[in-house]
Amino acid sequence: MKKRWVLNKAADFEVVNNLAQALNVDHSIAMLLVQRGIYTYEDAREFFRPELSRLHDPYLMKDMDRAVERIGQALQKGEKILIYGDYDVDGTTAVALVYTFLRQFSDKIDYYIPDRYSEGYGISTRGIDYAADEGFSLVIALDCGIKATDKIMYAREKDIDFIIGDHHRPDDTLPPAVAVLDPKRDDCPYPYKELSGCGVAFKLVQAYCLRHGLPFNQLEKYLDLVVVSIAADIVPITGENRILAYYGLKLINSDPRPAFEAILKHCNVTRKVVDEDNPSNFIFTKELSISDLVFLIGPRINAAGRIESGRNSVDLLVSDDEMKASQLAGQINEFNTERRNLDLQATQHALEIIAADDMLKNKKTTVVYNPEWHQGVVGIVASRLTDTYYRPTIVLTKANGLITGSARSIKDFDIYDAVDACSDLLEHFGGHKYAAGLSLKPENLNAFIDKFEDYVSTHITEEMLMPEIEIDLKINLNDIHPKFYRILSQFAPFGPGNMKPVFLTNGLADTGYARIVGKNHIKMTVAHPEIRSFFYPAIAFQQGDFLPVIEKGVPFDICYHIEENDWNGNVSLQLNIKDIRINGQR
Repeated sequence: MKKRWVLNKAADFEVVNNLAQALNVDHSIAMLLVQRGIYTYEDAREFFRPELSRLHDPYLMKDMDRAVERIGQALQKGEKILIYGDYDVDGTTAVALVYTFLRQFSDKIDYYIPDRYSEGYGISTRGIDYAADEGFSLVIALDCGIKATDKIMYAREKDIDFIIGDHHRPDDTLPPAVAVLDPKRDDCPYPYKELSGCGVAFKLVQAYCLRHGLPFNQLEKYLDLVVVSIAADIVPITGENRILAYYGLKLINSDPRPAFEAILKHCNVTRKVVDEDNPSNFIFTKELSISDLVFLIGPRINAAGRIESGRNSVDLLVSDDEMKASQLAGQINEFNTERRNLDLQATQHALEIIAADDMLKNKKTTVVYNPEWHQGVVGIVASRLTDTYYRPTIVLTKANGLITGSARSIKDFDIYDAVDACSDLLEHFGGHKYAAGLSLKPENLNAFIDKFEDYVSTHITEEMLMPEIEIDLKINLNDIHPKFYRILSQFAPFGPGNMKPVFLTNGLADTGYARIVGKNHIKMTVAHPEIRSFFYPAIAFQQGDFLPVIEKGVPFDICYHIEENDWNGNVSLQLNIKDIRINGQR
């Protein structure tokens, strides 16, 4: 699929030059920093050296004082407290965090994860009935509940108080809970709006510690849960999230909880002991990044809720017994294998449906429905279809008499608004700018498909429908050197809001050894034809179609990441090519 290359605008030269001098770095490094809103030495210090002391006061969040007061009251009176959360990574990590924290003060704490299939997303009537039957008088709902007005009213009839800790967009009317913690509330003055659900949970326990004089270092052991939620929920890694992610990654790489170490063993990431006399002194066989959390840990935690029950994931996350954690991780890994098979089958079927329907192929949206698809994988299938056709996509199946599914979007298009525009045809919906969930009655399906297509067609541009590669900077190969890469690597952790820099270099040629490796990947060494003394090995995944032209010596442009390649212990820099343009072609 053809891609648009968009080169970021050059920042003000004087600002960049002043920063380069202040930091004693290359002009190109300073340019990358200014593009990220870093203008001064102090800004750069905060960026490169995040400090936990710079986390915001949790009491800036609306209703935080009420939430902490109600929890304190429940603990003092010996009330039973139920920690309730969504079945995905963000929800289960949030539940594990608050449950583990509160159980040190009371043995009357339990957790509840709704069944994806029989209860659906968020707070359910069955969950409230369970709380009432078991004598819970306080429920702390995490990563869900911001739209559960009718459910909270039902809980009040049963004398159950709710505290809601969510990060999704609220409706105009908030649920009548004791406290509603959500930085996206219009009336919430909290300065950082992009916390994950587990991030909101962390702020809740931070606030409790402040109120009761508990030292902050008691909270640092929960940062591994927070960073996994940040990675898996794809929230921006900026501001407060950057601080939480930075220290959470450090913790996972140095002292992982049994759950994460057990999961990683199934990904062939194991301990490498540095000192045989001190087995606690170790490094993993690879240093984990945000990307590793997204692709290795996240899917396995999610798989439990997709295939069986999200409670299995919480059981694992709260376990402090290595043997039990290993057993639970093995079970969850099996769920992930089953999930993978189901999503590949459904994806293939969906692609066949689209290929056989010329009308669908020519729409601005993709909406596909099959009542037999497994409800737990429709979100993954929607993501795969979006990658293939690059347009707003909804994948639907049937459950409990309703058509239900997941929506995924493309860059700069707000799919939540698109789904919201069709809300008169829906039973439930919720989500973010780039992902949403929804359900509707079968008789409304065709009307919904038409209305969704109409909304998208009038709010999307042809330019938006072409995948975009955002390029940070145009450089030459001789701008790349070890110091440049060392500083670049300190931009991590990378993620939304601070993506790994993409560079553009024009007029390159292969040095004569380009070849296909693996499944249609090009392995080559590139150089400027007139400056052969500067050359770098490069890999272009899934771009083998370019090889015949490259072999002819035709100059080409590339956009790429710079990375380290470790081959048999030999570490060197290489270019990971995202796209190629043969000179003269656009």
